[in-house]
Amino acid sequence: MDLIADFIKKRRKQAGLTQEEFATKAGVALTVIRKIEQGKENLSLSKVNQVLKMFGHVLGPISEK
Repeated sequence: MDLIADFIKKRRKQAGLTQEEFATKAGVALTVIRKIEQGKENLSLSKVNQVLKMFGHVLGPISEK
């Protein structure tokens, strides 16, 4: 989760957005952005993808074979 956290924080700062501004643009609660940037591990994939879509990225489920 740290790689995602670092990526999102870096890209948000490059865009010159506060966490609050970014949350509004991404359509998620401020707490979602804070949890992602802090590397919290219990976030839903849909919320993470909603944020990543701001940068043209998404994550998919990993199959356990």
